[in-house]
Amino acid sequence: MQIPATPVDEEQRLASLHNSGLLEGCVSERLDRLTRLAKRMFNVQAAMITLLDKDTLYFKSCDGYPREETIPRKISFCGHTILHPEPLIILDSSRDERFADNPLVIGDKPIRFYAGYPLRLPDGAVVGSFCLIDKEPRELSNADLDSLKDFATIAEDEFAVMSAATTDELTGLFNRRGFDSLAKFAIYGARRRAEPLTLAWIELDNFNEINDSWGYDEGDEALKAMASVMTDSLREADLRVRYGSAEFAIVFSDTGEQGAWIAMQHLVEQVEAWNQTSGKAWKLHFSWGVSEFDHNGNGELSPWIKDAVQKMRAMKTSNNHVR
Repeated sequence: MQIPATPVDEEQRLASLHNSGLLEGCVSERLDRLTRLAKRMFNVQAAMITLLDKDTLYFKSCDGYPREETIPRKISFCGHTILHPEPLIILDSSRDERFADNPLVIGDKPIRFYAGYPLRLPDGAVVGSFCLIDKEPRELSNADLDSLKDFATIAEDEFAVMSAATTDELTGLFNRRGFDSLAKFAIYGARRRAEPLTLAWIELDNFNEINDSWGYDEGDEALKAMASVMTDSLREADLRVRYGSAEFAIVFSDTGEQGAWIAMQHLVEQVEAWNQTSGKAWKLHFSWGVSEFDHNGNGELSPWIKDAVQKMRAMKTSNNHVR
């Protein structure tokens, strides 16, 4: 088996992928319509839109294959697709020395046919592929290749729209892109008015457990519940963000660290009240840390975030020891 090489621009590629917010975004009906249409049009076992992180291949959309599954990048076909500008076509993987002994070829759900078209973000970074798979060897005509390119182009257009958005579709909170923009405005305003500004960083403690035990739909429900409690418990002026998969952030305007601490204690109480009345088999639990912005610093977001994250992780470690 041939393990896919690492792109020469891998560090920049990964940064673009993570900054796009595509890995954290929820299901997109527009992308799902594309994969459903492609599956029917090409009459294949499955059509997928994939994203390649550092070690893992994720399905942003798929029809004919479980979306919640992930594949190690080192055995993925798409890991090879992102290395070249032209599509990767494997008519019969069992006869291709790069893939003949690949676990995806010799396993209980063998992939014999693969056609993948590399997908780019607006900045040019190749982050995944639009691909077709089948359990039987297949042929692909020039007209089919043109159609596959059309599907990939439409997917890239959707990526551009989703990457430019500042709102998380699942929770309705601002996303990472929205945070990066609005937090800079908040810093500018706080400095100009000589007011305190404090960042709270939140991470759900048991999010993976909810997904594993009750399913991904319930995981989405947990994220929406956390967002709803945050919205109901905080001031309108406080910036509320879903930053990552199970990470949230709050920027407390005109508030020092002590005031933010009090607000977070109130949020803890409101989450516990939600747990008592939700009727869910699972409970919301989260760790958090707060960091006041240093007006004497260089004004960058990264050290401010880093300090809040470190304090959150210290609380998470403490909570785990208690449990």
